Amino acid sequence: MTTWAEHAAQLADTVTHPQSRWRDAVSATPRHLLVPRWWQADPNGTLLLDGPADPHRWMRTAYSDTTLVTRLGPLHADHAHPDDRPQWWPSSSSTLPSLVVQMFRHARPDKGMDILDVGTGSGYGTALLCHRFGDRHITSVDVDPYLTGIARERLADIGHKPHIATVDATGSLPGTCDRIIATVSVRRIPTSWLAALRPGGRLVTTITGTSLIIGADKHPDGGAVGRIERDWAGFMGTRHGPDYPPRLLAQFSHARDQDGDDITTGRYPILNIAEAWEVNTHLTLAVPGIETHFESEGDDRTAWLLHADGSWARAHGRWTDAPTVHQSGPRRLWDVLERIRHKLNIEGSLGLYGYRVRIEPDGRCHISRGDWSAVIE
Repeated sequence: MTTWAEHAAQLADTVTHPQSRWRDAVSATPRHLLVPRWWQADPNGTLLLDGPADPHRWMRTAYSDTTLVTRLGPLHADHAHPDDRPQWWPSSSSTLPSLVVQMFRHARPDKGMDILDVGTGSGYGTALLCHRFGDRHITSVDVDPYLTGIARERLADIGHKPHIATVDATGSLPGTCDRIIATVSVRRIPTSWLAALRPGGRLVTTITGTSLIIGADKHPDGGAVGRIERDWAGFMGTRHGPDYPPRLLAQFSHARDQDGDDITTGRYPILNIAEAWEVNTHLTLAVPGIETHFESEGDDRTAWLLHADGSWARAHGRWTDAPTVHQSGPRRLWDVLERIRHKLNIEGSLGLYGYRVRIEPDGRCHISRGDWSAVIE
């Protein structure tokens, strides 16, 4: 049987260049010991996988460049029974290694810097940072006491003892640092992050509901300046308790099948918006807080747009046919979506990559290029 170290070396070959300074960290980190159990999507719902029960699959999966979902809703895989079938709403994971390394590269860390790892999860990213920069320079935070506790224990078992704290990352943070690297997304930049960054410090994060990676350096006014990296990523949003709040579609049961105030024929075929990253990004910037939902059966497709202000839209159609669209509430959400899709068809791209970013001390984030600008409130 191939050893874990041989598997880890193969993973390093996959996710790093031979001259990469992250190569040794990837090849030296026993990821399988940090993720002994995980959830996998299954046609019948969800499937709980137990690594020690199938060592070959454990090694093959743990050392693949794949995200391993460890928590669905409030149920962690460590506490689940084989017949549990929770809904597929991930609330923690071990992110695919290439994306972890990618986020670290955007942060441009160096020896001697103190680094805050936001989103402990399984502890895999924390382990890579510890290997490269030393335990005493790494602090990792997560909102979930089980995640921080078991990560602390498993990291110690593989020889790492960073500072790990259980905190809501959007609130007060432990100490100050030179780098903040978030593998969870935020709706706006927390003011506590700006306060924790030392002069010359740098933060790297993603914005919830978008594919935007923001890299920004601390500014003397207490804010930060930088750009949208020429790259993209998507992470789970920060949560403030044991689970995320209920989805809006569960609260707007009338949006399931009732007629809207306006009933029209849509211009474009139905799109699974969550998987169309550029469209989803612009929709989130245009309507902060919007939620999307998509269902399909054969050629039949239905999509919903919902907002906490009471606005909702539902579109139903078959494959490439123009859909029937129902809309209600103070805003016509489907109209916003169609304007974005029309712009994409005309211009060929909606990319914001490379655009300037200015973060004010209160966390408001301004994105701009030329005459175009947007504010993330």
